[in-house]
Amino acid sequence: MAIIKTDIHELIDQEEQRQLRKIGLIPSENNGSPEMHDVLSSCLSNKYSEGYEGRRYYEGSQVIDQIEYQARTRIMSLFGVPYVNVQPYSGSPANSAIYFALMEPGDTLMGLKLAMGGHLTHGHPNVTFSGKYFNAVQYGVDDRARIDFDEVRALAKKHKPKVLIAGNTAYPFEMDFKKFRDIADEAGAWLVADISHVTGLVVGGEHPDPVPYADVIMSTTHKTFRGPRGAMIMVTERGMERDPSLGKKIDSAIIPGLQGGPHNATTAAIAIAAEQAARPEFTEYAKQIRRNADALAASLKDRGVKLVGDGTETHLMVVDLTSYSDGLGTQVAYAMDVAGMYANRNTVPHEPCSPFYPSGIRLGTPLVTTRGMKEPEMEQIGEWIARVIDRVKDHTMPEDKTKRSAFVKEFRATADADSVLLGIEKEVAELTAKFPLFQWL
Repeated sequence: MAIIKTDIHELIDQEEQRQLRKIGLIPSENNGSPEMHDVLSSCLSNKYSEGYEGRRYYEGSQVIDQIEYQARTRIMSLFGVPYVNVQPYSGSPANSAIYFALMEPGDTLMGLKLAMGGHLTHGHPNVTFSGKYFNAVQYGVDDRARIDFDEVRALAKKHKPKVLIAGNTAYPFEMDFKKFRDIADEAGAWLVADISHVTGLVVGGEHPDPVPYADVIMSTTHKTFRGPRGAMIMVTERGMERDPSLGKKIDSAIIPGLQGGPHNATTAAIAIAAEQAARPEFTEYAKQIRRNADALAASLKDRGVKLVGDGTETHLMVVDLTSYSDGLGTQVAYAMDVAGMYANRNTVPHEPCSPFYPSGIRLGTPLVTTRGMKEPEMEQIGEWIARVIDRVKDHTMPEDKTKRSAFVKEFRATADADSVLLGIEKEVAELTAKFPLFQWL
């Protein structure tokens, strides 16, 4: 029987063409392999399998048990850890499960400030579960945009956190897990490493490994790891020595604590991503991510574009637009999209404007690396971004907050018809036509 195309199928085709035509520079996005996508659309999505291997609440899970076992053991082997849970639906629920396993409501949680590159789930106050259910204490960065470990130590000494998080979402430099470990020991805290952004770099030897230092490690399974949209929680030998029941506590925090049945197709895709991450080709891919990030940063800086901290040591960088005007990130991000490149607006350290209308944009190289782009393409992309910034830099966000929404609406209408931006889009399309969505280098 022929499949009748619906509006949804047409929209999916449109999205595929958008991804092919444009250059993706959002650091948290990546393209998975065809093998991975095959299992995501398989019959595995039909099966409910609440529980864990050998102890499911539903019958008929014999094959699912084997798939989950493969996913867990491959991750355990890849990272050298004794415990893995691959059931979290995404990074935020995974962090929730870790906190519920390690803390009680009202205990102190320490993490990097959102505006300094941290994540919402690392204790952002008032609006997130991590800032409402726990006593959130936030550390920041110094005048070089590096984590201020003097502040981390002072805050930990004063507040005695139950959990100290070493992790970020928009911090372009390597994490010093040893320093975090030393401070955690002084405070008697659990050290949780959220490596969601850099997992692929860790596997490829391009970022410090948290395993010798952290008690618990959380990671999403997409981003640089290039798997499906999901997450995994690992407990290290250090964590198990401190509490041999820690793995069981995390299992219970996932189900029945937070979730129901795992997404079995995602579990299978994690198993495939783990196998691919063990290949020599993956190591080369991780190295190329770093080379591309350095090349893109150099291209931007050569054209007078300022970067937070003056560069990158990972897969991402944050463009600081405050030298043009405060609150320019929204305009630049939208204009880039019109010009065929999509990124996201982002706060800069000590943000002078608003998190809703911030003064930076966040860029990353995982997706373009997966497509097969290398240093020459990064040089060209940097030139295009600089041209976009130059085109819109005078579109200053109003100081009057009540006028900002109308200003953005008017700006977008202008940008949609801008001949310079549309000219860049044509140049971008000529380049992207040469690169598929996925290829091994």
